[in-house]
Amino acid sequence: MSVIDRLIAAVTPPESDEARYEARKKATAAAMPGDWLDQILQHHMDIEDAFLEVKTATSAAARTAALRQLGIILTGHAIAEEAAIYPVLAADGERAHATAGYKEQAMVKIQMAQLEKLDPMSKDFIAKLEHIEGAVAHHIYAEEGNWFLDLKETSSAADQAKLTKRYADEYSRYVGPDALS
Repeated sequence: MSVIDRLIAAVTPPESDEARYEARKKATAAAMPGDWLDQILQHHMDIEDAFLEVKTATSAAARTAALRQLGIILTGHAIAEEAAIYPVLAADGERAHATAGYKEQAMVKIQMAQLEKLDPMSKDFIAKLEHIEGAVAHHIYAEEGNWFLDLKETSSAADQAKLTKRYADEYSRYVGPDALS
């Protein structure tokens, strides 16, 4: 972790597990089975599981394979949000949230590329992975805590249906059946 990363982490400590749990609980209650928010919540849980798979892999080959899976899920999820959700969020008067989302996801992509250059069994790899995981957890918390709940409340039923289809289409375009095998 760079000096700047350490400074930012010290100034902005992560949310508590309880706060994250409460945000997820509220978002889950707002989601309808299969709608865009429900899909996003499932992908957030898939991402959390994928981070765990990378951390618990016991060989370089297994860790590299798990990292590849994590990268596919993270990128597919980011692309889907960037194409389907953030433009609507911006149009709905939440341009700052949309811009923050784009920037955070771009930084994760950059950090993931740097992670791929490290020895997968090294302490530096784990430190970088945990840094990325923390950034992703904070991003997820912001989305589940209020960004997406506000969008859910202000969007019409017709717009909700469009969001659901567009998000699913964009995600499956990148994370299709062949991508995760």
